[in-house]
Amino acid sequence: MFDPKIWALVPFHFWTLCFFVFGCVAGSFLNVCIHRMPREESIVRPPSHCPHCGYSIPWRLNIPLLTWLWLRGRCANCQAPISARYFLVELLTGLVFAACWIHFGHFYPLLALVYCVMIGGLIAATFIDYEHFIIPDEITFGGMAAGFCAAFLVPASHLDFPYFNHIHTSGAAMVDSLIGMAVGGAVVYGILRLGKLLFGRYRVPLPPATRIFFTETAVQLPGQEIAYEELFYRSGDSIRLQARSVELIDRCYLNVAVRLQPQRLQIGEDTFDPEKVLHMEAVTDQVVLPREAMGLGDVKFMAAIGAFLGWPGVLFSLALSAVVGSLVGIALIIANRRSWSSRMPYGPYIAVAAVIWIFGGYKWVRHLFF
Repeated sequence: MFDPKIWALVPFHFWTLCFFVFGCVAGSFLNVCIHRMPREESIVRPPSHCPHCGYSIPWRLNIPLLTWLWLRGRCANCQAPISARYFLVELLTGLVFAACWIHFGHFYPLLALVYCVMIGGLIAATFIDYEHFIIPDEITFGGMAAGFCAAFLVPASHLDFPYFNHIHTSGAAMVDSLIGMAVGGAVVYGILRLGKLLFGRYRVPLPPATRIFFTETAVQLPGQEIAYEELFYRSGDSIRLQARSVELIDRCYLNVAVRLQPQRLQIGEDTFDPEKVLHMEAVTDQVVLPREAMGLGDVKFMAAIGAFLGWPGVLFSLALSAVVGSLVGIALIIANRRSWSSRMPYGPYIAVAAVIWIFGGYKWVRHLFF
């Protein structure tokens, strides 16, 4: 049964079909991760169900690609629309898994499996980051562990710089994986700190005498609510405004400066513990909010990519992601979607660049510089 000669007789593209089907099934699981991880829900229980009515989906209605098409993107029970993202993720994962087999299966089938695992994580991270502006630790830390284990089990997943030949010793690949994690995390963290220094605050102009609200969990501006956890990355971050008036539950201030930090609220000369101020209203014309050039999730995400690809892959992904991000931003501006470009997370650009490295980007570097 396990005789390699027997398996060699199986047509190559039979396995391409197998990888596509397996990828679609994996994509179905990734949809569960994409929906539940940002909500801190278990990816195991409860079983697959409609997000609208809670209907538990039987296996016959949980077939990747086919079920969504058959039901025309609607729940079989309540007829509520089911996002096309479910179909797209399943199809994309199936196509990418098949591409991994076609590209690597001829000379190293295990390498195809390693990159399928990595790209599956990239797909989940991309869709979560696009929708929620976070990359869960389960993906980043899990990716670091998986990349390091892959280096031990399949050393060919790493390349010998500057020759870009596949490494064939587990020890060398594991060292390269550790270096890749360190370089990926350190470089992106350095960019994060520099971006904070240069672009760490932005002013939000408001209509005259706008009333804004500070609740226990978020600041409410006209038309939007921003959670404090999206604004406060470090203890020194602050929300600042010059208020015409400030109203607390038990007092009121006129024409004062307000500065809110994670551990401190200053109104004029008075200082408060923010956790004890349950509600605050302010009338102002402008508010200054903290912002990050990149988030800590991107730091850990790049470290996970480094665990799989090593430090050359990290530097390539970082450089190309900047180009991809710039092109997307220019395209959105041309299409009069400038506001969209300011809301795009950076993780998807990194993921696209890493996939390009896997499917031949390293060859570009070798031909251009070596």
